[in-house]
Amino acid sequence: MDDNTKKELQSAAFERLIEHLRERKDVQNLDLMNLAGFCRNCLSKWYREEAEKKGISLSDPDAREHVYGMPYSEWKEKYQK
Repeated sequence: MDDNTKKELQSAAFERLIEHLRERKDVQNLDLMNLAGFCRNCLSKWYREEAEKKGISLSDPDAREHVYGMPYSEWKEKYQK
């Protein structure tokens, strides 16, 4: 498999993971952190850090909105227990 195809597959898998977490609003970040060692906030931080490596400025709120599918404050208000 060539590197470009590998990156496309990894990107697609990442987006599927994000979509899955957006659908599973019942799963709290604390649950994820306790069971898997990462949470939605970790994903958004990693996303921002990778953007920075490419010279792309991305704020934490913008990165979190990408992962949560809405502003983080709205998600917390609606779904955080």
